[in-house]
Amino acid sequence: TEDADVTRGETKAILDAYCGVKYIDGAALMQGNEDGDMMEDKTLTRAEFATILMRLDTLEPFAAAETVFIDVPEQDGIPAHTIPAIVTIPAGEGKFPAVVMLHGTGSNKHEAGGGYDMAAPAMAKAGIATIRFDFMGIDESEASYTDYCFTSANIDAKAAADYVAGLEKVDGEKLAVLGWSQGGTNALLAAAAYPETFKAVITWAGSVTGKTDSDSFKEQYAIAKKDGFYVQEYDWREPLHVGLRWYEENMKTDKLAETAKIEAPILAIQGMKDTSVTPDNAEKIVEVAKNEATRAYFIEDCDHTFNVFSGDYTAINEAIQAGIDFVKEVFGQEQAPADEAVAER
Repeated sequence: TEDADVTRGETKAILDAYCGVKYIDGAALMQGNEDGDMMEDKTLTRAEFATILMRLDTLEPFAAAETVFIDVPEQDGIPAHTIPAIVTIPAGEGKFPAVVMLHGTGSNKHEAGGGYDMAAPAMAKAGIATIRFDFMGIDESEASYTDYCFTSANIDAKAAADYVAGLEKVDGEKLAVLGWSQGGTNALLAAAAYPETFKAVITWAGSVTGKTDSDSFKEQYAIAKKDGFYVQEYDWREPLHVGLRWYEENMKTDKLAETAKIEAPILAIQGMKDTSVTPDNAEKIVEVAKNEATRAYFIEDCDHTFNVFSGDYTAINEAIQAGIDFVKEVFGQEQAPADEAVAER
């Protein structure tokens, strides 16, 4: 009700959300009693709330985020278009490594359950810059989704990488690419296509097996050949018009062969309860990888969306931390303590 008391737990949730948006580390704002008990079902006193506000006023952002729009010229049959992106840069001196984040099919730059919105601040706290963006025809992109395909995804990944590499506080020689689900496939293909750009690869449930021989794929392809696209329905968003080129490129692309070309180390993160992209995909990535530092990272009791819709963020926090540690390892940086680098939600 409108006049209901706000509990300590609800107050903490509000503060966590605010700090996340403002890139502020609010871990010390509410400290609980002498035993560390937050007493979440209780209410704050006026004095306690005043103390929290005083602490909040002293905190400085650990990163800055900016929305940018990157112009991409026509190339390889892909029309000219603009990439809407969010760049997050850590505070502090020096140049930082950066991660280009590629979203999956039917998702966007925020990713499932805000997964990338959780990862970007966590990486920034660990001294890693990020850029996350919408592929063609997704959300803020004004391009047509019918032009989205493996080629366009490669082009966009390279354009985002070039943009972030040109920023004053980014070390352009230390770029990684991360992708979730279909974005994981795209990350592998981009790393194979641009070895001079991407020096590390992270996949979250990235598929290398494909399903082009299934009846459903063949039916969709037949419709795309007739109409120029197939209308893909979703429960959580408006339908997408998947273009003919996506189907054709999917059929002719040997994802494992492309993965075998990658010179950079790969971290294949995989949930053990993922039924959409099964754990053997991570094993196959490791089997064909050229770089000996490539490895799989399996998370128990973890589904395809890293359990984000369950309200339990343990799995996605683990995936984020594993990626942070991997980037720091590859680029020779000191690893951040786990309790400081894991996203909170």
